[in-house]
Amino acid sequence: MSPASKAQQKAVNKYMKSNYDRVNLVMPKGKKDIIQAHAAQQGESVNAYINRAIDEAMQRDDSAT
Repeated sequence: MSPASKAQQKAVNKYMKSNYDRVNLVMPKGKKDIIQAHAAQQGESVNAYINRAIDEAMQRDDSAT
């Protein structure tokens, strides 16, 4: 796969900015590697795994009230 041209990267960045929010997440050293390994075992990216974990926690919280 060849690297994206500047125009392609600009288009991707514009799309990402208009369709997604960014959240910076801070965690203790070493935890990122643990999460990456676990997400890979589940067949997910770290981003997908964290989003799923948040969605599941919110559903549990909502059903507990």
